[in-house]
Amino acid sequence: MTVADSAATGLIAPHGGSLVNLMVVGGEAEAAKAGISRSIECSDRNACDVELLVVGGFSPLRGFMHQEDYDAVVAGHRTTSGLLFGLPIVFDTDDASIAIGERLLLTYRGQELAVLTVESRWEPDKAREALGCYGTTSLEHPAVKMIATERGRFYLGGAIQGLELPRRVFPCKTPADVRATLPEGQSVVAFQCRNPIHRAHYELFTRALDASNVSDQGVVLVHPTCGPTQDDDIAGEVRFQTYERLAAEVANPRIRWAYLPYSMHMAGPREALQHMIIRKNYGCTHFIIGRDMAGCKSSLTGDDFYGPYQAQDFARDNAAELGMETVPSLNLVYTEEEGYVTAEHAEARGLHVRKLSGTQFRQMLRGGEEIPEWFAFRSVVEVLRAAA
Repeated sequence: MTVADSAATGLIAPHGGSLVNLMVVGGEAEAAKAGISRSIECSDRNACDVELLVVGGFSPLRGFMHQEDYDAVVAGHRTTSGLLFGLPIVFDTDDASIAIGERLLLTYRGQELAVLTVESRWEPDKAREALGCYGTTSLEHPAVKMIATERGRFYLGGAIQGLELPRRVFPCKTPADVRATLPEGQSVVAFQCRNPIHRAHYELFTRALDASNVSDQGVVLVHPTCGPTQDDDIAGEVRFQTYERLAAEVANPRIRWAYLPYSMHMAGPREALQHMIIRKNYGCTHFIIGRDMAGCKSSLTGDDFYGPYQAQDFARDNAAELGMETVPSLNLVYTEEEGYVTAEHAEARGLHVRKLSGTQFRQMLRGGEEIPEWFAFRSVVEVLRAAA
């Protein structure tokens, strides 16, 4: 989709101006595989990156970043051309024998995903990458630990030719698929999450449609990440089931549902920017951003790695350049008298606030206790109990 195409359809233009599609078709697949020197099995994270490159989720990238763009993004969240990018997109390997010019077949769980033509190869300074992208070199940060202990010693950059998309329990619509469902000339508000959706979340993203900078006929795209995330998060397959059940239960015509094959980095400000860029490619004009978005805590001290509004501020500061707008996340609480209201309203009126912590919720789930419906949807609770 070109900028002109986007204007004609009344949708926001993709990042960099064009929606990339790297999938080869028909007889081109065999031609793409000609001259392959070896096969490399993708990790779960690699497979997510390959998929988002192929379908245009990382538009305008046409492959994994070269070293120059990697260095630029690590240092200043921009490619060498000056284009905003929150985190570098690279392919990792421990194989020291891979040479520039080789053509690699990227496989994943019995599938042939893509062909990578190696155009750049280097040994990264991972401490510098950690500090630039995550603001810390501490192994207590999950992404720092990931790049230090999971990612290979070498990074590869180069063009990608897509052969097939990963087969997933959660079918992930492409940016083109999602764009085809969106209303022309209206606001499209993205809601990112990586956990099951409870009542407070639902109230939050449906009320976002009433924000002053959202059009009257705007819609919300609930777009959870379903790739690898923190070790203690609920498995993507289970989350997918909760979303499907909830979508059927609420049947809200102003909500679009889709799933994103993205691996979380818990990078706070940098991740907020990355999510906005990806959602722009999926057709979103607005992005809901809350306190501590994509934040994480020290595994030893429990201290937060980022300030509560650091991601909000960073996203807001870059939104205009992206041609997007942010919608601050309301701080909602449940009250006995008026249901869900803002915390400020509850305090001003002296309302009685009811609370249920995540720890309490999990204990009640395991114990078979009744979960209050003001906290969680019954359909979501049923899925979580079945998976326990």
